[in-house]
Amino acid sequence: MRFPRSSGILLHPTSLPSQFGIGDIGKEAYRFIDFLSDAGQKLWQILPLGPTGYGNSPYACFSAFAGNPLLISFEELLHQGLLQHSDLTDIPDFPKNEVDYKAVINFKYPLLQKSFDYFKNNFSHEIKYEFNTFCEQNISWLDDYALFMSLKSAYKEKVWNKWDKEISQRQPEAIEKAAQKYADSILFYKYLQYQFFKQWSFLKKYANEKNISIIGDIPIFIAYNSADVWSHPSMFYLDKNGNPTVVAGVPPDYFSSTGQLWGNPLYRWDIMAYNKYNWWINRFNISLELVDILRIDHFRGFEAYWEIPAHEKTAIHGRWVKGPGADLFYAIEKTLGKLPLIAEDLGVITPEVEALRDQFNFPGMKILHFAFGSDADNQYLPHNFPRNCVIYSGTHDNDTTIGWFSNSSSSQEKEYALAYLDKIDGSEIHWDLIRLSLSSVADMAIFPLQDLIGLGSKARMNLPGKALGNWKWRFTLQMLNDTYKNKLKEMTLLYGR
Repeated sequence: MRFPRSSGILLHPTSLPSQFGIGDIGKEAYRFIDFLSDAGQKLWQILPLGPTGYGNSPYACFSAFAGNPLLISFEELLHQGLLQHSDLTDIPDFPKNEVDYKAVINFKYPLLQKSFDYFKNNFSHEIKYEFNTFCEQNISWLDDYALFMSLKSAYKEKVWNKWDKEISQRQPEAIEKAAQKYADSILFYKYLQYQFFKQWSFLKKYANEKNISIIGDIPIFIAYNSADVWSHPSMFYLDKNGNPTVVAGVPPDYFSSTGQLWGNPLYRWDIMAYNKYNWWINRFNISLELVDILRIDHFRGFEAYWEIPAHEKTAIHGRWVKGPGADLFYAIEKTLGKLPLIAEDLGVITPEVEALRDQFNFPGMKILHFAFGSDADNQYLPHNFPRNCVIYSGTHDNDTTIGWFSNSSSSQEKEYALAYLDKIDGSEIHWDLIRLSLSSVADMAIFPLQDLIGLGSKARMNLPGKALGNWKWRFTLQMLNDTYKNKLKEMTLLYGR
């Protein structure tokens, strides 16, 4: 699918300012949309919105369908009468420039529980109907997810295959007893999802009214410790004890000399094909309720994926295995029609991957940080672009542009970049790459907020291969001013976006 000529900013909601220690779906999200609109932007790209687990990665969530309760806005709960001002009088002194996830969880969950107590005790007929309707519409995943989260809490956060055998193997009688025993906890987790989806739908509606489209992100793989793997074990390569036999990753590349050992369980594509890819169709359908456009992370894995034996310590000793290819996307289109998708086609890309992408007319991605390491034939240089692509200065996996230019790039890359940009020193390299993105023929141009502000490596969102310490960066209100807004708007208008 081709997209109109447009531009926008990459910023995950957790990075928004907030007095509650983490960005959320509250007033600052609406203010950021106003900034985008005033700056002439039409796109807001985010990362996956799911409830994060170990390492706080949005690419390793407890569910492929659920939303992250930490993003629920307390201000909106106050507005609904589901919190009182007195509940928010003792807010910790959270760091302003990063998320302390442990402190945020310890602060927010007791208040979310208090909100749930208000909700139970003040059920109006209208709200009860709205809540029950939400639960019925999402029964395909919500019941399993709420039970999974309740059991995870009851088993002191142990991985699901360490639970009692009758529960980990989902024996019907044990599941029925657990559903009765933890009925209140299950209702709590359903309530959190009801609030998340309700608040997010209001935010998306506001963005769309401002002519802002939200670009979401759908990871190809899901976390092992998730409701999806626990409730659908036959869809994955697992042994009799529920342990993965093979896991996902990528071979050595730009980011790592030993590859990236992601550890996600791998799909039984034969089983999914037998079931007419219903799980994937449902996943795309629900994801597109939350966003307008979807970026498919690790698109190349649908053509062929890197399979690593589960006992390996690195990703080096893996092999390429054929994925579902076009069959999956034909099945999705048959049910849902043509979808607004972007293919993350980075890494080891073969002609077969390009053919699959082009067969469905999905735009691929071009990263300027990768453009200056060779010669004029480099596919990431703008003069080599097709129009049907999305250009980025960098992504969440890259250093910031200033960090890249100062610390990560080689002397050859610096020289080539300055020559290409016709610059003497690169003192405003972040604006140089933003201008290069906007002026290119690419249909869409995206740059991280860190590049607009001009921040260094300390503002990097993620360092691939590093399990802990990522996903923490936040900006403050003082960082975003009219100078950036006006300069960005001027460039955007100049280059017809």
